[in-house]
Amino acid sequence: MKIINDTLDFTIPEESAITLGKFDGIHRGHQKLMKMILAKREQGLKSVVFTFGQMPGTVFFGKGRTILTRVERQKHLEKMGIDYMVECPFIPQIIQMEPERFIEEVLVKQLHVKYIAVGPDFRFGHDRKGDICLLKKMAQVYGYEVQVFQKECLEDKVISSTYVRHMLETGEMETVQDLLGYPYYVSGTVVHGHAIGRKLGIPTTNILPDDEKMLPPNGVYLTKTIFGDKEIFGITNIGVKPTISGEEAKGIETHLLDFEGDLYGEELTVEFYAFERTERRFDSLEELKEQLSRDVQWGRTLIVEKGL
Repeated sequence: MKIINDTLDFTIPEESAITLGKFDGIHRGHQKLMKMILAKREQGLKSVVFTFGQMPGTVFFGKGRTILTRVERQKHLEKMGIDYMVECPFIPQIIQMEPERFIEEVLVKQLHVKYIAVGPDFRFGHDRKGDICLLKKMAQVYGYEVQVFQKECLEDKVISSTYVRHMLETGEMETVQDLLGYPYYVSGTVVHGHAIGRKLGIPTTNILPDDEKMLPPNGVYLTKTIFGDKEIFGITNIGVKPTISGEEAKGIETHLLDFEGDLYGEELTVEFYAFERTERRFDSLEELKEQLSRDVQWGRTLIVEKGL
Protein backbone atom coordinates (compact mmCIF):
# COMPACT_ATOMS: atom_id res chain seq x y z
CA MET A 1 0.00 0.00 0.00
CA LYS A 2 1.25 3.47 -0.87
CA ILE A 3 0.68 6.08 1.84
CA ILE A 4 0.29 9.73 0.89
CA ASN A 5 0.26 12.11 3.84
CA ASP A 6 1.10 15.61 5.06
CA THR A 7 0.77 17.16 1.60
CA LEU A 8 -1.85 18.48 -0.81
CA ASP A 9 0.53 17.98 -3.72
CA PHE A 10 -0.42 14.42 -4.66
CA THR A 11 -1.66 12.59 -7.74
CA ILE A 12 -2.67 9.01 -8.34
CA PRO A 13 -1.91 8.15 -11.96
CA GLU A 14 -4.46 5.32 -12.27
CA GLU A 15 -8.25 5.54 -12.31
CA SER A 16 -9.57 4.87 -8.82
CA ALA A 17 -12.37 3.57 -6.61
CA ILE A 18 -12.57 5.71 -3.47
CA THR A 19 -14.18 5.72 -0.06
CA LEU A 20 -13.88 8.75 2.21
CA GLY A 21 -14.19 9.26 5.96
CA LYS A 22 -12.41 9.39 9.31
CA PHE A 23 -12.35 5.60 9.68
CA ASP A 24 -11.49 5.56 13.38
CA GLY A 25 -11.48 1.89 14.33
CA ILE A 26 -12.26 0.59 10.83
CA HIS A 27 -15.39 -1.12 12.18
CA ARG A 28 -17.76 -3.38 10.26
CA GLY A 29 -19.51 -0.45 8.57
CA HIS A 30 -16.20 0.92 7.31
CA GLN A 31 -15.17 -2.54 6.14
CA LYS A 32 -18.28 -2.80 3.96
CA LEU A 33 -17.20 0.34 2.07
CA MET A 34 -13.66 -0.92 1.67
CA LYS A 35 -14.82 -4.27 0.33
CA MET A 36 -16.77 -2.42 -2.36
CA ILE A 37 -13.79 -0.40 -3.59
CA LEU A 38 -11.58 -3.49 -3.50
CA ALA A 39 -14.14 -5.29 -5.68
CA LYS A 40 -13.63 -2.64 -8.37
CA ARG A 41 -10.19 -4.07 -9.11
CA GLU A 42 -12.03 -6.30 -11.56
CA GLN A 43 -12.66 -3.12 -13.57
CA GLY A 44 -9.01 -2.06 -13.34
CA LEU A 45 -9.57 0.58 -10.64
CA LYS A 46 -7.11 1.17 -7.79
CA SER A 47 -8.61 1.20 -4.28
CA VAL A 48 -8.15 4.49 -2.41
CA VAL A 49 -9.05 5.27 1.21
CA PHE A 50 -9.20 9.04 1.65
CA THR A 51 -9.04 10.23 5.24
CA PHE A 52 -7.56 13.04 7.28
CA GLY A 53 -4.46 13.50 9.37
CA GLN A 54 -4.17 15.48 12.57
CA MET A 55 -5.42 19.02 12.82
CA PRO A 56 -2.48 21.23 13.89
CA GLY A 57 -2.64 22.11 17.59
CA THR A 58 -5.20 19.42 18.47
CA VAL A 59 -5.36 15.82 19.52
CA PHE A 60 -5.91 13.33 16.70
CA PHE A 61 -9.12 14.31 14.83
CA GLY A 62 -9.73 16.91 17.54
CA LYS A 63 -11.79 14.33 19.47
CA GLY A 64 -9.39 12.76 21.92
CA ARG A 65 -7.72 9.38 21.65
CA THR A 66 -8.48 7.01 18.80
CA ILE A 67 -9.52 3.35 18.62
CA LEU A 68 -6.68 2.74 16.16
CA THR A 69 -3.55 4.87 16.21
CA ARG A 70 -2.37 6.44 12.98
CA VAL A 71 0.21 3.68 12.46
CA GLU A 72 -2.24 0.91 13.39
CA ARG A 73 -4.78 2.28 10.92
CA GLN A 74 -2.18 2.31 8.15
CA LYS A 75 -1.14 -1.28 8.87
CA HIS A 76 -4.77 -2.39 9.11
CA LEU A 77 -5.61 -0.96 5.68
CA GLU A 78 -2.49 -2.46 4.17
CA LYS A 79 -3.47 -5.88 5.52
CA MET A 80 -6.90 -5.46 3.90
CA GLY A 81 -5.22 -4.97 0.53
CA ILE A 82 -5.93 -1.28 -0.06
CA ASP A 83 -3.74 0.19 -2.83
CA TYR A 84 -3.54 3.81 -1.66
CA MET A 85 -4.18 5.59 1.62
CA VAL A 86 -4.45 9.36 1.32
CA GLU A 87 -4.12 10.98 4.74
CA CYS A 88 -4.97 14.55 3.80
CA PRO A 89 -3.69 17.29 6.14
CA PHE A 90 -6.52 19.00 8.00
CA ILE A 91 -5.52 22.56 7.10
CA PRO A 92 -7.39 25.71 5.96
CA GLN A 93 -6.86 24.98 2.26
CA ILE A 94 -8.94 21.82 2.71
CA ILE A 95 -11.25 22.93 5.54
CA GLN A 96 -12.37 26.00 3.59
CA MET A 97 -12.61 24.33 0.17
CA GLU A 98 -16.08 24.43 -1.34
CA PRO A 99 -17.48 20.92 -1.97
CA GLU A 100 -17.82 21.42 -5.72
CA ARG A 101 -14.16 22.42 -5.94
CA PHE A 102 -13.13 19.46 -3.78
CA ILE A 103 -14.84 17.10 -6.23
CA GLU A 104 -13.27 18.73 -9.27
CA GLU A 105 -9.77 19.44 -7.98
CA VAL A 106 -9.12 16.55 -5.59
CA LEU A 107 -11.38 13.65 -6.54
CA VAL A 108 -11.42 14.10 -10.31
CA LYS A 109 -8.13 15.78 -11.23
CA GLN A 110 -5.79 14.41 -8.55
CA LEU A 111 -7.34 11.01 -7.79
CA HIS A 112 -8.96 10.22 -11.17
CA VAL A 113 -12.07 8.88 -9.46
CA LYS A 114 -14.42 6.55 -11.31
CA TYR A 115 -16.27 5.06 -8.36
CA ILE A 116 -17.18 6.37 -4.88
CA ALA A 117 -18.57 4.31 -1.97
CA VAL A 118 -19.95 6.23 1.03
CA GLY A 119 -22.50 5.98 3.82
CA PRO A 120 -25.83 7.85 3.82
CA ASP A 121 -24.70 10.64 6.16
CA PHE A 122 -21.41 11.44 4.41
CA ARG A 123 -20.63 15.18 4.42
CA PHE A 124 -17.66 17.10 3.08
CA GLY A 125 -16.35 20.51 2.06
CA HIS A 126 -16.61 23.94 3.67
CA ASP A 127 -19.19 23.98 6.49
CA ARG A 128 -19.97 20.34 5.55
CA LYS A 129 -22.17 21.59 2.73
CA GLY A 130 -21.32 18.68 0.45
CA ASP A 131 -23.48 15.55 0.66
CA ILE A 132 -24.43 12.47 -1.35
CA CYS A 133 -26.92 14.49 -3.41
CA LEU A 134 -24.11 16.77 -4.59
CA LEU A 135 -21.84 13.78 -5.26
CA LYS A 136 -24.53 12.23 -7.47
CA LYS A 137 -25.26 15.52 -9.26
CA MET A 138 -21.58 16.09 -10.06
CA ALA A 139 -21.24 12.45 -11.16
CA GLN A 140 -23.30 13.36 -14.22
CA VAL A 141 -20.72 16.03 -15.08
CA TYR A 142 -17.51 14.06 -14.41
CA GLY A 143 -18.59 10.52 -15.25
CA TYR A 144 -17.96 8.67 -12.00
CA GLU A 145 -20.31 6.28 -10.20
CA VAL A 146 -21.62 6.82 -6.65
CA GLN A 147 -22.99 4.07 -4.43
CA VAL A 148 -24.49 4.81 -1.02
CA PHE A 149 -24.56 1.96 1.48
CA GLN A 150 -26.77 1.72 4.53
CA LYS A 151 -25.05 1.42 7.89
CA GLU A 152 -24.28 -1.94 9.47
CA CYS A 153 -26.18 -2.81 12.65
CA LEU A 154 -25.66 -4.99 15.71
CA GLU A 155 -28.99 -6.14 17.17
CA ASP A 156 -30.84 -3.27 15.45
CA LYS A 157 -28.41 -0.64 16.73
CA VAL A 158 -26.30 1.22 14.18
CA ILE A 159 -22.59 0.47 14.33
CA SER A 160 -20.52 3.63 14.66
CA SER A 161 -17.19 4.71 16.08
CA THR A 162 -19.11 6.41 18.90
CA TYR A 163 -20.81 3.11 19.77
CA VAL A 164 -17.45 1.30 19.74
CA ARG A 165 -15.96 3.98 21.99
CA HIS A 166 -18.78 3.66 24.51
CA MET A 167 -18.39 -0.11 24.73
CA LEU A 168 -14.61 0.26 25.00
CA GLU A 169 -14.96 2.79 27.81
CA THR A 170 -17.06 0.30 29.80
CA GLY A 171 -14.81 -2.70 29.11
CA GLU A 172 -17.39 -4.61 27.07
CA MET A 173 -14.72 -6.34 25.01
CA GLU A 174 -16.96 -9.04 23.52
CA THR A 175 -19.31 -6.35 22.16
CA VAL A 176 -16.36 -4.28 20.94
CA GLN A 177 -15.19 -7.30 18.93
CA ASP A 178 -18.68 -7.77 17.48
CA LEU A 179 -18.75 -4.11 16.40
CA LEU A 180 -15.25 -4.02 14.96
CA GLY A 181 -15.35 -7.45 13.34
CA TYR A 182 -11.97 -8.21 14.93
CA PRO A 183 -10.53 -8.09 18.49
CA TYR A 184 -9.56 -4.67 19.81
CA TYR A 185 -5.78 -4.55 20.09
CA VAL A 186 -2.81 -2.53 21.29
CA SER A 187 0.56 -2.66 19.54
CA GLY A 188 3.94 -1.73 20.96
CA THR A 189 7.53 -2.64 21.73
CA VAL A 190 8.39 -4.65 24.85
CA VAL A 191 10.19 -2.50 27.44
CA HIS A 192 11.80 -3.30 30.77
CA GLY A 193 9.50 -3.23 33.78
CA HIS A 194 10.23 -3.72 37.49
CA ALA A 195 10.63 -7.52 37.10
CA ILE A 196 8.31 -8.03 40.07
CA GLY A 197 6.22 -10.53 38.14
CA ARG A 198 9.30 -12.65 37.47
CA LYS A 199 10.21 -12.59 41.18
CA LEU A 200 6.66 -13.75 42.00
CA GLY A 201 6.97 -16.60 39.51
CA ILE A 202 4.58 -14.93 37.07
CA PRO A 203 6.81 -13.15 34.50
CA THR A 204 5.27 -10.47 32.31
CA THR A 205 5.91 -8.47 29.16
CA ASN A 206 5.41 -4.70 29.27
CA ILE A 207 4.49 -2.31 26.46
CA LEU A 208 3.66 1.38 26.62
CA PRO A 209 0.66 2.41 24.50
CA ASP A 210 0.89 5.36 22.13
CA ASP A 211 -0.44 8.61 23.62
CA GLU A 212 -3.19 8.78 20.96
CA LYS A 213 -4.47 5.25 21.72
CA MET A 214 -7.85 4.91 23.43
CA LEU A 215 -7.71 2.23 26.13
CA PRO A 216 -10.40 0.26 27.99
CA PRO A 217 -10.70 0.71 31.78
CA ASN A 218 -7.79 -0.12 34.05
CA GLY A 219 -8.01 -3.75 35.06
CA VAL A 220 -7.36 -7.36 34.12
CA TYR A 221 -8.25 -8.95 30.78
CA LEU A 222 -7.96 -12.20 28.87
CA THR A 223 -5.78 -11.44 25.85
CA LYS A 224 -3.86 -13.01 23.00
CA THR A 225 -0.35 -11.73 22.25
CA ILE A 226 0.92 -11.97 18.67
CA PHE A 227 4.60 -11.73 17.75
CA GLY A 228 6.40 -13.24 14.80
CA ASP A 229 4.49 -16.39 13.88
CA LYS A 230 3.32 -17.01 17.46
CA GLU A 231 -0.09 -16.39 19.07
CA ILE A 232 -0.19 -16.96 22.83
CA PHE A 233 -3.04 -16.33 25.27
CA GLY A 234 -2.29 -14.39 28.41
CA ILE A 235 -3.60 -12.33 31.31
CA THR A 236 -3.11 -8.59 30.82
CA ASN A 237 -3.28 -5.73 33.28
CA ILE A 238 -3.91 -2.20 32.05
CA GLY A 239 -2.96 0.44 34.57
CA VAL A 240 -0.31 1.91 36.80
CA LYS A 241 0.52 -1.10 39.03
CA PRO A 242 -0.49 0.60 42.34
CA THR A 243 0.75 -2.23 44.58
CA ILE A 244 4.27 -1.96 43.20
CA SER A 245 5.10 1.47 41.89
CA GLY A 246 2.27 4.00 42.02
CA GLU A 247 3.21 5.14 38.52
CA GLU A 248 0.95 7.59 36.72
CA ALA A 249 1.60 6.47 33.11
CA LYS A 250 -0.58 3.59 31.96
CA GLY A 251 1.12 0.44 30.80
CA ILE A 252 0.07 -2.87 29.25
CA GLU A 253 1.51 -5.75 31.29
CA THR A 254 0.88 -9.34 30.13
CA HIS A 255 1.63 -12.73 31.62
CA LEU A 256 1.85 -15.18 28.71
CA LEU A 257 0.42 -18.60 29.48
CA ASP A 258 2.78 -21.54 28.97
CA PHE A 259 5.58 -19.43 27.50
CA GLU A 260 9.18 -18.88 28.49
CA GLY A 261 11.50 -16.49 26.73
CA ASP A 262 12.96 -13.00 26.51
CA LEU A 263 10.86 -10.63 24.39
CA TYR A 264 12.59 -7.33 25.19
CA GLY A 265 12.62 -5.15 22.08
CA GLU A 266 10.05 -7.31 20.25
CA GLU A 267 7.06 -5.74 18.50
CA LEU A 268 3.86 -7.18 19.99
CA THR A 269 0.16 -6.94 19.26
CA VAL A 270 -2.08 -7.65 22.26
CA GLU A 271 -5.69 -8.56 21.42
CA PHE A 272 -8.33 -8.15 24.15
CA TYR A 273 -11.10 -10.73 24.56
CA ALA A 274 -12.72 -10.35 28.00
CA PHE A 275 -12.62 -8.20 31.14
CA GLU A 276 -12.22 -9.84 34.54
CA ARG A 277 -11.76 -7.20 37.25
CA THR A 278 -10.70 -3.63 37.92
CA GLU A 279 -7.16 -2.78 38.94
CA ARG A 280 -6.67 -2.37 42.69
CA ARG A 281 -3.95 -2.03 45.30
CA PHE A 282 -3.01 -5.06 47.42
CA ASP A 283 -1.61 -4.89 50.95
CA SER A 284 1.34 -7.17 50.15
CA LEU A 285 3.17 -8.86 47.29
CA GLU A 286 1.99 -12.21 48.61
CA GLU A 287 -1.63 -11.09 48.36
CA LEU A 288 -0.91 -9.83 44.83
CA LYS A 289 0.64 -13.18 43.89
CA GLU A 290 -2.45 -15.05 45.14
CA GLN A 291 -4.73 -12.83 43.08
CA LEU A 292 -2.55 -13.21 39.98
CA SER A 293 -2.83 -16.99 40.34
CA ARG A 294 -6.62 -16.66 40.46
CA ASP A 295 -6.49 -14.41 37.39
CA VAL A 296 -4.54 -17.07 35.49
CA GLN A 297 -7.03 -19.76 36.46
CA TRP A 298 -9.91 -17.51 35.37
CA GLY A 299 -8.25 -17.02 32.00
CA ARG A 300 -7.59 -20.72 31.44
CA THR A 301 -11.20 -21.55 32.31
CA LEU A 302 -12.55 -18.88 29.97
CA ILE A 303 -10.41 -20.11 27.07
CA VAL A 304 -12.00 -23.56 27.43
CA GLU A 305 -15.55 -22.22 27.96
CA LYS A 306 -15.39 -19.98 24.87
CA GLY A 307 -13.55 -22.49 22.74
CA LEU A 308 -10.79 -20.00 21.95
